[in-house]
Amino acid sequence: MKVSLLQIDIAWGNPEENILRVGKLMETCEGSDLYVLPEMWSTGFATQPEGIAPDVNHNIALDWMRTIASAKQCAVCGSLAVRLPDGSYRNRHYFIDGRHHHEAFYDKHHLFTYGGENNYYTAGQEHVMVEYEGFRILLLTCYDLRFPCWSRYADDRAYDMIVVVANWPQSRQSAWQILTRARAIENQAYLIGVNRVGDDDYSHYVGASCVIDPIGRKMGQCHRDRAESLTVELSLDKLRHRRTKFRVLDDRD
Repeated sequence: MKVSLLQIDIAWGNPEENILRVGKLMETCEGSDLYVLPEMWSTGFATQPEGIAPDVNHNIALDWMRTIASAKQCAVCGSLAVRLPDGSYRNRHYFIDGRHHHEAFYDKHHLFTYGGENNYYTAGQEHVMVEYEGFRILLLTCYDLRFPCWSRYADDRAYDMIVVVANWPQSRQSAWQILTRARAIENQAYLIGVNRVGDDDYSHYVGASCVIDPIGRKMGQCHRDRAESLTVELSLDKLRHRRTKFRVLDDRD
């Protein structure tokens, strides 16, 4: 499966501009099966979402994801800040499959209390996996990456790939480098990590979006401080061969 990582500089609270930026990056990597965007890619990391997070049923960024996935016959994923009809807010990671006319979403479970995300958003309580082109994919969002028990491979949570979307700041970039590799190694799975670049009122973001293989090797990494795309080909056969040859998952707790 061909996967493209779209590492963008997010314009604060401006979904129209961010849609244009994503569209331009997608033109550099036509023909991919899956395109992955950062966390809250349409607005920036809005810890106080009132006036920024749109209604879930009137969301131009979500509508665009559906339109482009259908037009390109591909899948597109990334998280959006959304307001539900009951007035609550979610940091919602959407997976839009335009090829098979299916969509799913994961509500971020570990809200970033250090930044006050928990004061406005409601945490999700369910793991979400999607199946796409033979791959079983676990959806995660940013801070979730720090909690290995939440993402642990299990009989009822058997997957081949983790996709984590993020707004991970430069000040904690060393943790990003370590944790993306750790989650791939301990679960013997591919990991796709897509981070943003640029600045907001809180942090500087360097990107370093990456693809990690099941033994922790980097298959590719975006440059720091540059909006760009990265495309990598993933093989389910190679993953299965690795798991069969070195049966780490059989010995898990």
